[in-house]
Amino acid sequence: MSRRFLVSFFDHEDDILGASRAMREAGLQIADVYTPYAVHGLDKAMGLPASKLPFVCLLLGVLGGAFKVWFEFWTTAVDWPINVGGKPWNSLPAFVPVTFEVMVLFAGVSVVIAFLFISRLWPGKQALLADQRITDHRFVLVIEEADAVFDPVKVHGLLKKFHVVRVEERVESEEEAR
Repeated sequence: MSRRFLVSFFDHEDDILGASRAMREAGLQIADVYTPYAVHGLDKAMGLPASKLPFVCLLLGVLGGAFKVWFEFWTTAVDWPINVGGKPWNSLPAFVPVTFEVMVLFAGVSVVIAFLFISRLWPGKQALLADQRITDHRFVLVIEEADAVFDPVKVHGLLKKFHVVRVEERVESEEEAR
């Protein structure tokens, strides 16, 4: 089974913001929005939920730090205790610099992996809508036509209010979706 999309091109970020907001308010399903640079407020205009990446960063950073404290304590006080300058074997202040570095490492690597997983950007994935102008100077709004609310005349009327440059219909087959 194939999926149908309405792809609309805009020249300015204000137009894509307004069109995204209008499509969401009309009850249409926005499949994606492509922009050549980050547009502030676009996530709210699309109705996207807040990102879970800060929570992932905090959780895995704390877990990495806790693991490192446990590992340092185990190696210096339990497994291989060595008397170094009369310091106690389980000296927590000595663990702080390396623990902080490992915490930052765990947080950074986990955020990159979580971002690739959440956004489904794994290596080798093909772009759904390959068009050179998307990454150069155009703003693109992709609307899925599967909704019962979708009315082509109404959608084209809404898009014209926001200075749409061009509108295309695209079909994605099951093989392309994988």
